[in-house]
Amino acid sequence: MGKRLFPVLTLLLTGVLTVFAQEEVRPEPKKHKETKNQFDMSLNMLGRGEMRFGGFTEDASENRAQFLMERTRLALGYKRQYIEVRVTAQHSGIWGEKSKGSFNLHEAWAKLYTKFGLFAQLGRQVLSYDDERIIGANDWAMAANSHDVVKLGYEGHGHKVHAILGFNQNVENVSGGSFYSGGSQPYKIMHTLWYHYDVPKFPLGASILFMNIGLQGGKEGGTGSFEPRNRYQQLLGGFLSFNPKNLSVEAAYYHQFGRNEYNIKIDAWMASFKAQYQFSRYVGAVTGYDYLSGDDYNYVRPKGMIGMPRHEVIKYFNPVYGSHHKFYGMMDFFYVQAFSDSFSPGLQNLYAGATYSPIRGLNLKATYHYLAVATHLDKSRKTLGHAIDIEASYQILKDAKFALGFSYMKGTETMEKLKRTEDNSNLKWAWFSLIVSPHIISTRW
Repeated sequence: MGKRLFPVLTLLLTGVLTVFAQEEVRPEPKKHKETKNQFDMSLNMLGRGEMRFGGFTEDASENRAQFLMERTRLALGYKRQYIEVRVTAQHSGIWGEKSKGSFNLHEAWAKLYTKFGLFAQLGRQVLSYDDERIIGANDWAMAANSHDVVKLGYEGHGHKVHAILGFNQNVENVSGGSFYSGGSQPYKIMHTLWYHYDVPKFPLGASILFMNIGLQGGKEGGTGSFEPRNRYQQLLGGFLSFNPKNLSVEAAYYHQFGRNEYNIKIDAWMASFKAQYQFSRYVGAVTGYDYLSGDDYNYVRPKGMIGMPRHEVIKYFNPVYGSHHKFYGMMDFFYVQAFSDSFSPGLQNLYAGATYSPIRGLNLKATYHYLAVATHLDKSRKTLGHAIDIEASYQILKDAKFALGFSYMKGTETMEKLKRTEDNSNLKWAWFSLIVSPHIISTRW
C-alpha cells in the first residue's frame, strides 16, 4: 500500500511546487514592491521537580525517587511574503547528570505559501492535530515530539487539508537502502492525510485523519523470515468538536488495521467523549470517557518465570504519536509505561473534574479517574484502580508561570498483577514546575 501512494504523492508535490513557481515569477504592482521582513527570537525555559513513590515495576531501584529536570529552547524565526523559516535548538536533562543530557534541533523548517491558501513546509517540525490524542506535541515530555517530514496543504474558506510525508534512514548510501533502527523517529515511512472543516456561522468542527505507517521489520543483514522488510499499518478515524457558548463537546473514533513490524495482523479501535461547561468566569466542570481496545487475555507469568505472550491478531489500540500525558491520568501508567510481559489489555477511563479560578491568573483543577482494562481477564476483575489528580497554576508574569500537582491512586489486585507495582494501595506522585518564556527580540523592517 505504501508503494502505491508514492506516485500520487509525487504528483501532488509537483503540482504544489508549480503553483509556488508561478507565484514567485508573477510581477508585483509597483505600489506593493516593498515587502515587510519580520525576525523573532524567543527563549523557553522549563524546570520541573518530581517525587515518585510506588507504581513502578518490581525491579525499580528505589521506592521513592526525587529529581529535578530542565529543558531550554532557543527559537529563531524569520518571515516575509511567501516564505517563513524557523529553527529551535533544545537541551534537556537531569540536574547533576554528567554527559547524559540531550541536545538537538527540535525544529528546523522552511515554509513556502501563496495568497491562494496553498503551502509547503519542509524539515523538522511539530505536528499537532485535533485534541492531540493521535498526533501531538507531547510537550510534557522533556524531549517532546517533532518529525522530519514534508507537509503540503491548503487552508481557506473553512477548509484545511494537510498531506504529510516522512521517509527516514540511518545513513546516506550511494546505492541501495539501509535498515532503519534506533533513529530519531519511531517509523521509517509515514503518510498522513488530515482534513478539517469548520461549519460557517455554527460552532461545529469536523476532522478526518488517515495514517499509513511503515515500520522496519526483520533484522539488518537477515535472510528468510528475518529479511529486512517494511510492514504497513493504517489508522482511520474522525474527530468532532461542538462549542456553543459556555459548552464544549468533543468526540472521536479511530480504527487501526494492517500489520505490525512482526507481520502480525492488527484490528484495534478506540472511542472517546468529553464534555466541558463553564458555569461562570470562576467555575467549570468536565466529564468524559475513553475506551481503547486491548489484546485477548494471555497468561501472565509468575515472578521469576520467562515467556512472552503471543497473539494471532493484535487488538491493542496504539495511540501512536499523541500527547499521552493529557489523557488517562497524570501518573502516566498507561501508554507511557508498559504492562508486564508486554501484555496490552487496553483501557477504560471514566473521569470527572472541576476547575476554579478565584483570582486572575490562578487556576485550580481536580479530576477523578475510574480506570479499568478493556479485556476480559480470567480470575481477575477488570478494575485497575481509582485515581485523583490535583493541579494548581499561577501566571506570575506574562512570560512566567508556576504550577504544581499531586496525584494519588488506589490500585487493585489486578493493577498489581498486570503492572507489578510495589505497593498497589499507596501510589503517589508530586511535581512542580516553572516555565519562563520571554520574547527577546521582535523586529520588522
